[in-house]
Amino acid sequence: MKLKREHFIVLIIQITEVLGFSLILPFLPLYASELGATPLVVGLIPASFSLFQFFSSPIIGRLSDTYGRKPLLILSQLSTFISFIVLGFAHSLWLIFLSRAIDGLLGSNFTLAQAYLSDTSTKKDRSKIFAISGVAFSIGFLIGPAIGGYLSRFNYSLAAFLAAFISFISIILTHFFLKETVTVKKEFKFSFRQIIDTSAFSRYFADPKIRSKLLEFFSFVSTHAVWTGSMPLFASIKFGLSADLIGYGLAYVGFINIIFRTVLFKFFIGHFGEKNMKIFGLFSVLISFLLLSLLNNPWLLLLVFTLFAFGGSFVRPILSADISRSVSRQEQGTILGVSSSLQSISQVLGPILGGFLLTNFTPNSLGYVSAVIISFAIFLILKNQKTVANRL
Repeated sequence: MKLKREHFIVLIIQITEVLGFSLILPFLPLYASELGATPLVVGLIPASFSLFQFFSSPIIGRLSDTYGRKPLLILSQLSTFISFIVLGFAHSLWLIFLSRAIDGLLGSNFTLAQAYLSDTSTKKDRSKIFAISGVAFSIGFLIGPAIGGYLSRFNYSLAAFLAAFISFISIILTHFFLKETVTVKKEFKFSFRQIIDTSAFSRYFADPKIRSKLLEFFSFVSTHAVWTGSMPLFASIKFGLSADLIGYGLAYVGFINIIFRTVLFKFFIGHFGEKNMKIFGLFSVLISFLLLSLLNNPWLLLLVFTLFAFGGSFVRPILSADISRSVSRQEQGTILGVSSSLQSISQVLGPILGGFLLTNFTPNSLGYVSAVIISFAIFLILKNQKTVANRL
């Protein structure tokens, strides 16, 4: 597969978006704790962002099918930029919550960028282009947490303002270097009913094949949401790690992701196939969660992070490509909006669940519960493969 100029630009935009988000990831839970938040309240902070995204993502996706990817992408990036400015001036919990709400209201930029990649790639190359998109995510995740964790040693606001500057760069790149890809535009009539419109969910979940792919995706992103939303507090409570060390750990995950999604992705897919790598990846994530609760040496977290990154490197792009290939080209924005909403649901429930477990149970419960959730995706895939084999 040969990458187009537009692909490179979108990937750079995605790197800047993830870089901005990941800058605040290591310190935000600890910052909220210093302001008096319990682990459960800390979990509500990312949950508030995702709650707004749950309602906005399908609408933003359909609007992009009508008015184009580019203007909606710029609008969502502007929302992210403002949210980081608010966070930089936040010295109370309510301002932290306000920052996350502003970003969640229109911040569907990564989803819109994926829709843009879908517009400019063939179905055959969809999993590969989403894997490269994952590389962009990993590059941002490699640099962001390390910088954010380091800057937190001096001032929490520094990382927030740097994230705002990076978001501003992504706006500039989108405005000057991206061309519109939506040529056949759908009619869109706004009504308040669309805010809670479930027609797209009902239509896609009525199809058994699409429903299965969406549920597999939901199970995976739910475990990911529990992990990312609660890992900083988990590491702080169980091992006494500071924000800078947590940031370096997250940067290591980004580094491993880059290795697997660039150097090794094509090799593994070529030798084992997408279906097998999806299974291998899910089992790798499952083992990482079990080890997370069993290990007591903080250095062994590197083993957990490696297994988690290996699994996620293959599972996420394959699941996203499966969903994308299940509908026509004209419905890419809608189906990706639905999958984004499912991710938002998981990111609402995941941090709350993680905060609840850390508040009321031992830190080890976090890994055990995550292992149970990811097992559901494995069950669905094995069940579907058995059904197909019986039909043959």
